[in-house]
Amino acid sequence: MAENGETTAPAAEQPAEQVKMQVLGQFVRDMSFENILAQKGLKAEGRPNISVQVALDAKKREGADNQFEVAIKLNVKSETENAAETLFILELDYAGIFHIENVPDAQMHPYLMIECPRMLFPFTRRIVHDLTRDGGFPPLNLDTIDFVQLYRQDMQRRAAAQQAATPADAPVN
Repeated sequence: MAENGETTAPAAEQPAEQVKMQVLGQFVRDMSFENILAQKGLKAEGRPNISVQVALDAKKREGADNQFEVAIKLNVKSETENAAETLFILELDYAGIFHIENVPDAQMHPYLMIECPRMLFPFTRRIVHDLTRDGGFPPLNLDTIDFVQLYRQDMQRRAAAQQAATPADAPVN
């Protein structure tokens, strides 16, 4: 008990400072849309097969405290039902600049690869929608991306690659 009769909580029970995230800017770093169907003078018949590949990138900005750049890289390919012809290819690299405070170092990587892309995704989805529509196709509405699952898969892939790179008979320290 303190001298004035109030109880004081041990330091371990003090609430941690709240995480602060601010989006400082968003931008298209690179974008490409190829309407191969129109270039070749083909006609699309049937329902197209669409594949979407997602990659994430994050890095600390040099010379700026607590600032990070996070990018969503999409590669979308649409093919005819039998995969005989490519209809269009869309590549988008969309980035955001974030000011982030009060995230422990051990949690920063997952925070950057999960929470920041969640903030960027609605804008990325809108660009893909508009670009496919303006490119002469029905607008493509991307399904919601589970960035937690994407992060887990990436961590499993990295662990497997690291394990494969380490010889089985090498001593472990």
